[in-house]
Amino acid sequence: MEKQVATLENGALCCGWNYCGRRIAVGYDDGRISVHDSLEPGSSTSFTRSKAWRAHENRIKNVIWVPPEYGDAIACICLDGTISLWEETQDTESPIWKLCNIFESNRSQVLDIQFGVGLTSLKLVAACSDGIVKVYELLDPLELKNWQLQAEFQNVTDSVSRFGKPTSISASIAWSPRRGDNQQLSFVVAFSADSPQFNSPKIWEFEEVHQRWLPVAELALPGDKGDRVHAVAWAPNIGRPYELIAVATCKGIAIWHLGLTPESDGRLSTEKVALLSGHDCEVWQLEWDVSGMTLASTGGDSTVRLWQSNLNGVWHEQAVFDCTETSQQSSAQG
Repeated sequence: MEKQVATLENGALCCGWNYCGRRIAVGYDDGRISVHDSLEPGSSTSFTRSKAWRAHENRIKNVIWVPPEYGDAIACICLDGTISLWEETQDTESPIWKLCNIFESNRSQVLDIQFGVGLTSLKLVAACSDGIVKVYELLDPLELKNWQLQAEFQNVTDSVSRFGKPTSISASIAWSPRRGDNQQLSFVVAFSADSPQFNSPKIWEFEEVHQRWLPVAELALPGDKGDRVHAVAWAPNIGRPYELIAVATCKGIAIWHLGLTPESDGRLSTEKVALLSGHDCEVWQLEWDVSGMTLASTGGDSTVRLWQSNLNGVWHEQAVFDCTETSQQSSAQG
């Protein structure tokens, strides 16, 4: 049975839940951000707004929570291409949100950002509309204002050829969930651009010896490399001998296996094991559950679909939720 957990004001464009599902950050079309907290300890069934403020002059495109190891903080992407980082402090009787840092992007707009936790520091990856990927590194774990640009590169595997600047309308990033201390830091990024070389999902891994990011895999068959990518999601790995990554394109949702051990050329093996269809239009978002066994997808058909693999490795649709019915019921009750 559906239950309303929070009421948002008009103009809400995006929202993000914190790691435990107890807080929601919401971005609005007038540049405001609001934070909603659960009213009941240990419950996530009822939320109330605890704070709201003007973060930018332009609309907020996305809101991401910082990993919990670094406190209560959020990063938001503005329409003008800037990223702002806000931290909740207890300097007064009531908590306040203060601006920690602004990441400027003079040449292009930022399309997506994601945080990754390494062994020694926090990383922030930003995908820009010109096909550039930027990796920022936190210098002091106790100060969210101190960042440096660690790397900047194009999302292409051919480092010899020179490509012009593409025009991208969207991008998607997913970090590899950590399995252990010996795991190399890596993420997947893909674009929806007018230049096909940039679109296909690339796995980037950090090489400690030379302190650089290298492309170690590409999740696309030869005939699919130019397809625009709408979303990517990297599944948590609990005991699997391979990684599991979902990729959404115009052709459907592809499920990929990624090898754990590099081959002789340093690359990781890839295998496309399934292509899921069910949404009648563009897929907007992909998300794995904490076990990495169930994939949720949302699309322009106003449905949420759950996907699972059976014991034989065959993927199938497990459930469908029609969001238009919930919206109509809420309107009728109002």
